Amino acid sequence: MELDLHRNETETEVGSYFVANYPPFSLWTPDQVAAAEAALDAPCADRATTPLGLYLHIPFCRTRCKFCYFRVYTDKNSKQVEDYLDALCREVELYADRPGLAGRSFEFVYFGGGTPSFLSSAQLERLVGSISRRWRWDDAREVTFECEPGTLKKSKLETIKQIGTTRLSLGVEHFNDEILQLNGRAHKSPEILQAYQWAREVGFDQINVDLIAGMMGDTEDGWRDTVDKTLALDPDCVTIYQMEVPHNSLIAQAARGGAGQVPVASWATKRAWVDEAFSRFEDAGYVVSSGYTLVKPGERSSFVYRDSVWHGADMIGMGVASFSHFAGMHYQNLDQWSDYIDTIRDGRLPIARALPATEQQLLIRELILQLKLGRVDLSYFRGKFGVEVRDESAEALDRLSDEGMLTIDKDEIRLTRAGLLRVDALLPGFFEPQHRGVRYT
Repeated sequence: MELDLHRNETETEVGSYFVANYPPFSLWTPDQVAAAEAALDAPCADRATTPLGLYLHIPFCRTRCKFCYFRVYTDKNSKQVEDYLDALCREVELYADRPGLAGRSFEFVYFGGGTPSFLSSAQLERLVGSISRRWRWDDAREVTFECEPGTLKKSKLETIKQIGTTRLSLGVEHFNDEILQLNGRAHKSPEILQAYQWAREVGFDQINVDLIAGMMGDTEDGWRDTVDKTLALDPDCVTIYQMEVPHNSLIAQAARGGAGQVPVASWATKRAWVDEAFSRFEDAGYVVSSGYTLVKPGERSSFVYRDSVWHGADMIGMGVASFSHFAGMHYQNLDQWSDYIDTIRDGRLPIARALPATEQQLLIRELILQLKLGRVDLSYFRGKFGVEVRDESAEALDRLSDEGMLTIDKDEIRLTRAGLLRVDALLPGFFEPQHRGVRYT
């Protein structure tokens, strides 16, 4: 079948397309916070075989990217940064004695943001030292650390390696300095090359490079040049996102303020660019491992954080606005600076809203997330949930099969390239009927 990259020709509009969880975030409510705390206080015997992960949110950035929708701060002074780190360390202590976590170790740790590499070496060492007094991750299969290239020195990268990082993720996004500046990125292309060289010299197990297709001002030639330069770096892993314009981003604010059409490439163009990039990386020996990710086969090809979370692992998110998934409960921390810090100072977990998921919703959550891998093992769902996905989701699967978005062969669902390039737009079809028209976030 010929790849149809123009099935949806619409221009990029304000709104989020990336599906990260189920049920939708808009359904999580404050009145379920007590249920989340009860889950944390239940004895951990029945969670003993469930992998556990830790997400640490470092919300500081040198500048706010114009497409960013995360809880980040660009205006905090050194005292405020220290106050936040104190709160984060205290949050670790508040979790450490919870019965549901007693005696469990981390399979994966993820330093996300924001910009974790915004912190100094001394601050990183203090944060990790404080956490280690209650929890260690010596045996973790993966520790990921996100970096903005312009915040790095070789000495800081050495510290990042020393705290246990195995997977370094560089937020490159593009190699054209004018496009980086137009989109609010703080770094420039020479800093990318220098940071990457230092990272290789320090010797991380895996280096990932993040790119974004269709940023403001991007062109076909500019995108191809970015792919060329990324191929020349020869990273272990490449993640390529299609540019979106969330409601709380600066681009969206400008559009609502009368700037007119959102100045971002159309979805058809972005899919075509990502498809071309995928093909070029495949020609260079990479393998597509999700709708966004390519890896070089071998020992450095794993992504434990993604695969564990998408297969139902418990994950505790710490930091302002962080998200968690634990024992079938979804919950999120308070998303305002003072609320988060003051609540922790009072000795309470800073949980703001939560939602207990039904068994059916947990199944759907894993199904849609694993579809983003491009392939689903039906025997996995039969064994874990006792359900035949082909029967449970027959309507959505048949429709997408007829449209050429996926194929079903024996015990495997496999997305076609056309389906993989628009996978997030396909996933709401698997939601429960009452959730298909509600606001996602």
